[in-house]
Amino acid sequence: MKILFSALLAICLMVTATGQDTPNTQETDSVKMPELVMVFTKTEGYRHESIEKGVSTLRELGRKNGFIALQTESSEDFTPQNLANYKLVVFLSTTLDVLDDNQQKAFEGYIKNGGSFLGIHGASDTEFDWPWYGKLVGGYFVDHPNNPNVRSAKINVVDKSHSSTSHLPDVWPREDEWYNFKDLNPNVTVLMKLDETSYEGGTNGENHPIAWYHEFDGGRSFYTGGGHTNESFDEPNFKQHLLGAIEWCLKRK
Repeated sequence: MKILFSALLAICLMVTATGQDTPNTQETDSVKMPELVMVFTKTEGYRHESIEKGVSTLRELGRKNGFIALQTESSEDFTPQNLANYKLVVFLSTTLDVLDDNQQKAFEGYIKNGGSFLGIHGASDTEFDWPWYGKLVGGYFVDHPNNPNVRSAKINVVDKSHSSTSHLPDVWPREDEWYNFKDLNPNVTVLMKLDETSYEGGTNGENHPIAWYHEFDGGRSFYTGGGHTNESFDEPNFKQHLLGAIEWCLKRK
């Protein structure tokens, strides 16, 4: 990862200089380096087939919106020195225990120093024995409907003031795998709720959040429950939802 990071910086510098035989000093100084986003995809439990599609979509969003998404499966990248390179760390359908004690401390330090976290789908099915993470992600996975596990449901968009939801209709029907949650953090701001009357298998009742955000322990945290299927990452509305979340995490919004 360190070699890739160094090579990436060199490429970025070469790209910004391309076509300028004698670059203007003022213009050179104003060139903004792309922000780096770590996409962490380690799994110790169920592995979602959509992970690679999700990584591809995040890379595509980055190319079009001024950030670079770098995937890693290695928990060894969770050191204070390495994490300092990133404006945002995405847990993309991670599952179960993916970080050891030292790596957890490094990540806590990263957030406390103003870093950002974005959890997608299985990120809530992660690190059940790490209470700090539970509060960061905002809630833990319990289960989901089966036979089929992917089904249509209606989402009530209850807050359209956020960059991740401003483009959405008030009621957003879509297909996905719908998680039930426990230990929901009451201090998050809920953006979207599942309408449990629109599908079978919900157990959270009238208050069934499916996307939320909050300022937490010095940093920013956003979670969305969507993203189980490959098709999710081709949906224009879901892609814009992710982009809005990323832009908030990068403190552009």
